[in-house]
Amino acid sequence: MTSARSPAPPPLPPLPTRPAGLRTGIDLVAVPRIAESLERLGERFVQRLFTAQEAADCRAVAGHAARCERLAARFAAKEAVIKAMGWAEAGVSWRDIEVVRAPDGRQALALHGRAAALAAGAGVRHWALSLGHTAGQACALVIASGSSPDTPARLA
Repeated sequence: MTSARSPAPPPLPPLPTRPAGLRTGIDLVAVPRIAESLERLGERFVQRLFTAQEAADCRAVAGHAARCERLAARFAAKEAVIKAMGWAEAGVSWRDIEVVRAPDGRQALALHGRAAALAAGAGVRHWALSLGHTAGQACALVIASGSSPDTPARLA
């Protein structure tokens, strides 16, 4: 008699262990897509994808449209980190990648949990983040590096 059970899924591919020079990731998000998700799912949508501080930062702006632009930019940043690190199948939680305000006022990245452990294992010690948004689109560019920001990057 044959078994009705499906075969076990293949194991995840090994994750990179060392950065190969600089790692970059970029993502573009349609702001109306975020607005639709927010209207359909409400705060459940925000709680699933964003940390409490990210949600508070986005609530602090005047107007629903401005809030959606900020949420979209933060979502793009999370996607850009995942692309830069090759983590599409790594099981990283959306809330493990956080957009924070640096002491000098710029946006920065803070990684937690599995994302922090994977980045440390890959030798990434420094992140650069750039966000942009309009009423229709939000984008993020992420650069990950294992070298000091003051050290010139070596490109192979």
